[in-house]
Amino acid sequence: MMLSRLTLAACALATAVLAGCVTPPASKTIHTTNKVYPAIGPYSQMVQSGNTYYLSGVIPLNAAGNAVQGTTIEEQTRLVLDYIGEVLKAQGLSYSNVVMSNVYLKDLNEFAKMNAIYGEYFKTAPPARATVEVARLPRDVKIEIAVIATR
Repeated sequence: MMLSRLTLAACALATAVLAGCVTPPASKTIHTTNKVYPAIGPYSQMVQSGNTYYLSGVIPLNAAGNAVQGTTIEEQTRLVLDYIGEVLKAQGLSYSNVVMSNVYLKDLNEFAKMNAIYGEYFKTAPPARATVEVARLPRDVKIEIAVIATR
């Protein structure tokens, strides 16, 4: 009796796999673009798993990645979102593919100014979003944004 249950379970699993009901885990692909400063440290600009793209946090650095660019929250937000657009574009994606964003602000009192710029980039069907104030950001910038996009 025990052997026949095991045999039935094995047959059911084999049938599901052959029928495409069970999918193997998605592989991980690393993507980069030279339109944005290079990764500064042990991380990737973008990681793809299946049809989901994870963009690392982007801060307002110059193209070489060695100096902060912009002094106001508006300037820094615009540069960060422009960079995010370049990383998305390199994979044939756009802001409309973004399903989640995490915004990290040095000063939550600047939320309204950041939000006005953010709204210029996500005009229709904006992604889900979390916005938090943090004690400190890399290079003492005012903002960092990380996003998740899907194809």
